[in-house]
Amino acid sequence: MHYTDHLSRGVAVRDARTVGSSRPAAPLCSTGLVSALYQLYFDPDMERKTLAQKWLTQAQASAQAWQFCWALLGPEKLPEVQFFGATTLHIKISRHWSELPTDQHEGLRIQLLSHVLHFSSGPKMVLTRLCVALAAMALNLIPQAWSQPVADMVRAFQPQKPDSDGGSSAAATQDPHVHCLALLELLTVLPEEFLSSRLAQARRGQLRGALAGEWAVVCSMLRQLLQSQDSSNQVKEKVLRCLSSWVGLDVPLGESHELVQDCFTALSNPELFDTAVETIANAISQPDCQRYIDALVGLMPLVLGLHDQLRKAVEDGDMETSHGICRIAVAMGETHSRVLLEQVEHWQEYLALVNMILFCTGIPGHYPVSETTSSLTLTFWYTLQDDILSFEEEKQAVYLQVYRPVYFQLVDVLLYKSHYPSQEDYSSWSSDDKELFRIYRVDISDTLMYVYEMLGAELLSNLYDRLGRQLMDPQQSAVWQDTEALLFGFQSIAETIDVNYSDVIPGLIGLIPRINISNIMLADTVMYTIGSLGEWLADHPVMLGGILPMVLQGLVKAELSVSSVSTLKRICRECRHDLGPYAQDILSVSQDALLKEIHKSSQCMWLMQALGFLLSALPEDEVLVRLHSLIAPHIQQLDTLVLQEPNATNKQSIIHILGMLSSLFTTLDVNRQGDSFEQQAPSPRLTPSQQTPVVVVLQQVFPLIQTILSRWLDDSEVVEAVCGVFEKSVRTLLHDFGPVVAQLSGMLGQIYSAFPQASALDLARQIVHIFAGEEEHVSDIKSLIEVLTSATLTTFQQGPRDHPDIAESFMYLHAQILKRKPDLYLSDQLDVKALFCCGDSCIQCFFAPTLQTELLPHCKDTPSLAEVLHSDGRFLTETVLQAVGGGSPRSLTEHFSEVLLSLNRHCPALLSQWLKETLQAPGFPSAQVSAEQKHTFSQQLLREQTNKRRVKEIVKDFSLLCRGLQGSGY
Repeated sequence: MHYTDHLSRGVAVRDARTVGSSRPAAPLCSTGLVSALYQLYFDPDMERKTLAQKWLTQAQASAQAWQFCWALLGPEKLPEVQFFGATTLHIKISRHWSELPTDQHEGLRIQLLSHVLHFSSGPKMVLTRLCVALAAMALNLIPQAWSQPVADMVRAFQPQKPDSDGGSSAAATQDPHVHCLALLELLTVLPEEFLSSRLAQARRGQLRGALAGEWAVVCSMLRQLLQSQDSSNQVKEKVLRCLSSWVGLDVPLGESHELVQDCFTALSNPELFDTAVETIANAISQPDCQRYIDALVGLMPLVLGLHDQLRKAVEDGDMETSHGICRIAVAMGETHSRVLLEQVEHWQEYLALVNMILFCTGIPGHYPVSETTSSLTLTFWYTLQDDILSFEEEKQAVYLQVYRPVYFQLVDVLLYKSHYPSQEDYSSWSSDDKELFRIYRVDISDTLMYVYEMLGAELLSNLYDRLGRQLMDPQQSAVWQDTEALLFGFQSIAETIDVNYSDVIPGLIGLIPRINISNIMLADTVMYTIGSLGEWLADHPVMLGGILPMVLQGLVKAELSVSSVSTLKRICRECRHDLGPYAQDILSVSQDALLKEIHKSSQCMWLMQALGFLLSALPEDEVLVRLHSLIAPHIQQLDTLVLQEPNATNKQSIIHILGMLSSLFTTLDVNRQGDSFEQQAPSPRLTPSQQTPVVVVLQQVFPLIQTILSRWLDDSEVVEAVCGVFEKSVRTLLHDFGPVVAQLSGMLGQIYSAFPQASALDLARQIVHIFAGEEEHVSDIKSLIEVLTSATLTTFQQGPRDHPDIAESFMYLHAQILKRKPDLYLSDQLDVKALFCCGDSCIQCFFAPTLQTELLPHCKDTPSLAEVLHSDGRFLTETVLQAVGGGSPRSLTEHFSEVLLSLNRHCPALLSQWLKETLQAPGFPSAQVSAEQKHTFSQQLLREQTNKRRVKEIVKDFSLLCRGLQGSGY
């Protein structure tokens, strides 16, 4: 008989026997379960495994699972079968406790304790699940039905005397050592089960208090076992794990500090070391420990006493030991830094701990290859600094006197730790190790930047003096790593701190050209350091002459691509008005690098942006000449590519060149004299009759662009790249783009009619945004919108679901029209009714109601919209309610509330009628809401015509009701 037959015959009918009975369930049922378990564990067919798992899950949920779990725990069964039996027992106790009559609780407890004792010697996985089941039961019974579960458990596991008739109990016949391990397992899982259980707040507090009341019994027993000479390493390890588990319940350090002190003795035992570290770190990391200052101070000598073991571990290259001791020191120092700082009489001990952590920060070796400990300490330095600087001024001065020297040492240590290995060693590292080292240096950089707040200008002077000695003193034989580390320190600080007023920067700028950048990693840092000083160079342009040649030298090296290009871009952005004398060098070196394809595509885009900044600031009679010179080779290449047969290689090259033009036009604006804050009041350098260089170039290349489109019209990536050129230009030039609008509008209409694509709609939206209010462009824009709308509506005849990108861009385009130029909707050529229906279709296809949100406010002043609203408003209301009631993702509910609010503002009487008509249908918009709830929703909604937040709440609550989620935590 197949096991599913057993389910129908056995599991569906509840067995009348008591839960405490040790007799097995009906044989057929037991056989069927074992058969299913064999199939689950051993059948290679995944489909049959899945079927078995589904059936077994159903069996576990059945009432008869209370009985058959015991049969599966029989001694003759396989461990996998026993494990399933124990797991089932836990599921029943933790999830279906209410099924069990109260008079069976005691029988279940006795039976469960008996099985835990029986499985004390294994299998381990079965014992653990039984312990978890007993822990779950205790949580259900505490405190009313089981007032002292821990004391009772300890008593149950005590070695028993032989029975008077010469026999012996279960506890007497087994090894006391095994029973001890089982008891520790039970006590370990009890807090874990509590912490992982889903409990009401009041019940959680009640249980936490009850368990905390049992801690004294547990603590006493754990101390006894840890101190006993007879306890094996196995027992001591379980003791440590048990303490770690109870620490999660926030047991007071004041009551357990002696046990924590005992744990330190385990650190000298290699077999217990890792577990002891975990336990001690957990115990002293509890924030609540700060209430027990005497206990913390009492632990300090034990932590400091580990210093010799730490030093020896470092000398022996024992990374695991040094890592563990560091964890303990950092846990103590970081969690309690303020409390320990305030113990003035113990200041020397805390300073010793800080120096111990500093030793860990400076552990020899390169992270992460030959050491992994130093990274643990970095957060500590933030914490200590914050705590010192949070004291009142007088107190702070005292602490700074003690700790500023430590932080200067820390800077030395961090710079030492940031050293690259030799080129040979570094090349042997894996890519993962290189990435971890990069992240580690970022963390060091952040720490140095933070430390600057404490050490101030003296830190920069210190770095500058050391760099000067290295570069100027012929007696100094510094390796490149020393120079790189000092520059790295400078760059870390200059990147985020305003160093414009530092008196060492001029000297630093003077020193940089003396650096030999033949080493790539040193050269990389030199580039980034120069880039971080871009704003300073803008205020001191006289220094550019010494620095720029180094940047241009880096620009021709592929290995320095990212650093050199990003640095040049920063200089061109910050210093553009002072780069005239260097423009020819910058342009020729950049052009050479582009034509030789030294840089990857993304760096080419950055480089073009840099050149856009540069060209923007040149004298107006030079800009067009230099611009033509820059782009001519690329336009020529584009011309050649277009004539070739289309293929994947040509396509990528075309997209790359169009991307470079887009990037150039993003920053090239001769009428912009500064950055964003100056753009508000620009000082035009061109007269109204003059055209900007970008417009001149666009008009010249227009035929070439049309040719590209004619050959690649059905390729969305190429069309997107073409549209990107114009979109970046119009975003940058704004109204100066005007001369191109008519030509571009005609081309956009043609390409979109032939092959609708979202990028064309996005570009049209930009044109509408900027030019819809200008009379000279209205006619062109109106014609373009009519063509785009007609073509889109034709595309959507089967619904917008197949064209999500076009649908979204189309909705945003019309939303922009309604904001900027709603009278375009007066056009006879624009099918407003079809547009309205298209918006409804988009809602049904899970799009936000962007169009309707903008349409509705214009209904009063646009007759065609008012007419459509009267004829189709009921359908819109029904569509929105259906979406709110579960037809659309919940994330869109807020958008639909805006539509309903807008309807209520502009046509309240109609909305009232439409709500009444649509909501009276049974089961609409959901079978989960009653007629009364629908009526309440309508009344609440109709009362609100201005309060947007309140309408959102009303619609959200109604949506949750419709979805059956009200009160479920959502």
